[in-house]
Amino acid sequence: MTHRAIGAAVVVVASLAVSAWTGSGVSFAQGTPRAETAGPLAGAIDVHVHSYPDDRPRSIHAIDVAKLARTRGMRAIVLKNHYESTAGTAYLVRQVIPDIEVFGGVALNLTVGGINAAAVDHMARVSGGWGRIVWMPTFDAENQVRFSKENRPSVSVSRNGELLPEVKTVIGLIAKHNLVLATGHSTPAEGLMLLREARQQGVRQMIVTHAIQAPVLMSVPQMKEAASLGAFIEFVGGAPEGQGAAARLDGIAEAIRQVGAASSILSSDLGQMGNPLPPDGFATFIEALRKRGFSDSDLTTMSKQNPARLLGLQP
Repeated sequence: MTHRAIGAAVVVVASLAVSAWTGSGVSFAQGTPRAETAGPLAGAIDVHVHSYPDDRPRSIHAIDVAKLARTRGMRAIVLKNHYESTAGTAYLVRQVIPDIEVFGGVALNLTVGGINAAAVDHMARVSGGWGRIVWMPTFDAENQVRFSKENRPSVSVSRNGELLPEVKTVIGLIAKHNLVLATGHSTPAEGLMLLREARQQGVRQMIVTHAIQAPVLMSVPQMKEAASLGAFIEFVGGAPEGQGAAARLDGIAEAIRQVGAASSILSSDLGQMGNPLPPDGFATFIEALRKRGFSDSDLTTMSKQNPARLLGLQP
């Protein structure tokens, strides 16, 4: 059987699987999505979307979140999984759901071998070339494990104030394949070291992963330094309601004002069971910032133009 025939067969199987899930009454989507409308999401790009398949409860699976994002008028999404590459998932979703750009990536946690150059190289070569972002360790990051006060194995990116040699090798591959470096759950100091090394090795697109959130907790001066190195600063909406949400959004708004919209990217970081579906939560986040005084131009820059630049799309 030819590679083309195999690819077609996989797409048919994926399509049948979706039909089977729907026909059996089994739905991974939690709740009923809001009425279909473009609204604030027309042309928007969310670079931080969680979905099934995963090893933990999610609110929606990858095919449905792409379909929902398309009905909201979104231009693109990036599927993120902490423990396996989503490049293949992005390829399959694109075959089933046209008219929206779907990308994936790989987070360098223990399940992919930690700081593993082979995992990055493979992700970049998966069919379609839709694997785009390399996250430094997230849930298995040394900083995350220490912050969570857990006693378990972790993945380090530095030792004695220097990046590990294998991290520099991975950064070289990111530059070679024209991928995006994301700093993951590294400490602020590690994040800045990663950005300096990436800039030195010629990485063109960089992003500080949810810079203001735990366990990263970058200060505004550190965010400004990261931006001066050419990185975008990611601000995630997360759960838009509940205890502390208003204060958290106020803090995000103030940080964006100091860093500048030109260096900022908005994303949802949603898909967790119990939270809004990613496109709906993303729209709520954008509207919350609008209510805090951000102009249409600023919101367009942060939710459309900057994410497009990050992913190598025309702004």
